[in-house]
Amino acid sequence: MTTETELIEQLKRGEEAAFKSIVDQWKDLVYNISLGIVQNETEAEDITQDVFIKVFENISSFKGESKFSTWLYRIVTTTSLDHLRSKKRKKRFGFLFSLSGDESYEGNQIPDFNHPGVKLDDKERAKVLFKAISNLPESQKAAFTLHKLEGLSYREISEVMNTTVSAVESLMSRANGNLRKQLEEFYKTM
Repeated sequence: MTTETELIEQLKRGEEAAFKSIVDQWKDLVYNISLGIVQNETEAEDITQDVFIKVFENISSFKGESKFSTWLYRIVTTTSLDHLRSKKRKKRFGFLFSLSGDESYEGNQIPDFNHPGVKLDDKERAKVLFKAISNLPESQKAAFTLHKLEGLSYREISEVMNTTVSAVESLMSRANGNLRKQLEEFYKTM
């Protein structure tokens, strides 16, 4: 069995088998993190492919100062957040289309999706929660997803997001407060 360090060295030499092994080992995790952030299955699949292309192209920059998983989490989080920013720009562009009378643009709709970590009988509540998560600011959404959906500790999240543990604690506190407020409003209207 090849160790992670050996696999990374093989990948740095451009060995396809090492790349395939890394993809096989990490694809579900990358997809789940991306899905938790972008909340769209098709976009999460595209981001997963983009992440592994970035891993292949940038593996030489991995110095081993942090764990490979931390480096990978950072890539998927950044790629997912960059995708959201791009999507927001497209929504603003779509708004201009709608002002000009083009009703065919669908950039403002949030599609339904199924996160693989959610049990079937919890789908309806999860849908409400994920809608609330989608309204969080990007950094809160990333921290919340990494902690609650992926189970990372605050220290691990601080490494992924390149910030301090106290900043992550603050992000989580604000995310929890924002979600509580949104969900209280939702349940009051039911």
